[in-house]
Amino acid sequence: METTKIIELLSYTLPSVITGGVAYFLFNSYFKDQQHTRRWLNQKETQKQALPLRLQAYERLSLFLERINPTKLLIRVAPISEDKNDYADYLIASIDQEFEHNLTQQIYVSSSCWGYVVTAKNATNQMIRKAAASSEITSANELRELILKELFDRDTPSNAALAFIKAEVSDMW
Repeated sequence: METTKIIELLSYTLPSVITGGVAYFLFNSYFKDQQHTRRWLNQKETQKQALPLRLQAYERLSLFLERINPTKLLIRVAPISEDKNDYADYLIASIDQEFEHNLTQQIYVSSSCWGYVVTAKNATNQMIRKAAASSEITSANELRELILKELFDRDTPSNAALAFIKAEVSDMW
């Protein structure tokens, strides 16, 4: 008689356990789906808010690259004396000041984009130092002429970085 009681008890218990397991599985998957949906909506809202900041960062870095373009830099920054080394130091200080003003933009752009910007800055500084080290140059105006002559033969470092920024921004759409 005990075996019939055990079978009777199992016949009541087993469907309850199966129903509870199925309910647990369904509720668990439902709540995970809801959590995933909330996370996706939150991420979408964050991206909507971050996009203008990213675009502004690209704009500021583009402006920085335009301002350190040697052809524009030499027009904007006049020599403070006739000494070529003073003028070269003044140009480099101007570039470094512009760079420090835009340092925070690196958090909004990709690391490869930021690498292009830093490389353009360093290459421009190196171009100015190399021209100033020339023994043929004796004055600030001659330094300006030499830098401009060098740029007739090749592209400026900031143009390569600008091209990369334009490509990265166009990939965002």
